Amino acid sequence: MPAFIIWQIISPKLRADAVNKGTDSMKQETIENDELSYSPCRYNGSRMLFRGPRKRLDMPYICFVGGTETYGKFIERPFPGLVEKAVRQTCVNFGCVNGGIDVFVKDRAVLDICNQAELTVLQIMGAQNLSNRFYSVHPRRNDRFLRASTVLQAIYHDVDFSELSFNRHMLGALHAKSLDRFETVIAELREAWVARMKTLIGHVGNHCVLLWFSEDQMSDEHWSENPNQLQTDPLFITATMVEELRPMVRQIVEVNPSEAAMAQGTRGMFFPTSQERAATEMMGAECHVEAARALIPAIRDNLYSI
Repeated sequence: MPAFIIWQIISPKLRADAVNKGTDSMKQETIENDELSYSPCRYNGSRMLFRGPRKRLDMPYICFVGGTETYGKFIERPFPGLVEKAVRQTCVNFGCVNGGIDVFVKDRAVLDICNQAELTVLQIMGAQNLSNRFYSVHPRRNDRFLRASTVLQAIYHDVDFSELSFNRHMLGALHAKSLDRFETVIAELREAWVARMKTLIGHVGNHCVLLWFSEDQMSDEHWSENPNQLQTDPLFITATMVEELRPMVRQIVEVNPSEAAMAQGTRGMFFPTSQERAATEMMGAECHVEAARALIPAIRDNLYSI
C-alpha cells in the first residue's frame, strides 16, 4: 500500500495519540501528575540510559539517533514511536537529552546496534556539543563545558572560563567579547562537526537517513544574520555542511514544523510546573506528528530498496 495512503488512514489516530492521554494498548508511558515516566533502559552494555521500554533486537528494527527532540522530552509519543506504529516495525529510540555527536561516536554498543539495523534515522544535532581543538565537553552530557584548551585561552585571554559550565553559556560569553575572534571558534566547530559526522555515519553504515528537525530552515545564511543567533538549532549547521554528507547517506529529510503546529505550544505535552519554561522552548506534540509524517514515506522507500 502506498505510503501516502497509509498516512491518510492512520493520520487522525496518530494526531489524537500525540495530543491526548489515550490509554489504548499501544501506550508505552505512564502519566502521573502531568509528568511522563520514560521507562529508562540500557542496551548491550551501553553506559547511557535511553527512553524505554526496551525493544527487542532479535527481529528487524529501525534505530533513531539524536538529541532532545528524538528522545521526545515531555512528549508522550515522539516521532520514533509514531513511525513505529505506522510502519509496523520495531523502532529503537536512542535519543539523548542535550546530547551531541560525541555521546554516540564513543558508545560502541549503540554503534554496533545501529550497524545491524535495517535503517538508522540520524537527527542533525548542533556543532556546539562536541569536543574540539578549542574546548572539551562532558563525554555523556555533551551540553556541559569541561575545559578550554590552551589555544582557546590564548585567543580569549580576557575570559575567565572557570565561571562557565554549559556550552551555550560559554559561547555566549565568547561572542559578547569579540565577534572577530568568535568567527575563528565557529570555523573550528564546523570543521569538527563535519569530521565527527562522517565518523559516526561510517560506523553506522550507509543505511542512514539524516533528519533536519527544526523551526529554522536549512540554509547557508550567515549565523550572525539570524536575529536569534545563539538560540538557533541545530547551532552553526549550514546546508553546505549537510550536503557534504549526502554521498554517505540514503536520504536527507528536512522537517520545519508549520505555524499551526508551533501555535499548539505545550498542548499535549506533560511536564512538572517547574519545567514549564523549558517546555515552551521545545517543539510540541503536533510538531512530532509532522516529523513522523515526513519520515514515514522516506523510511518505507528506503526499507524496500535495501
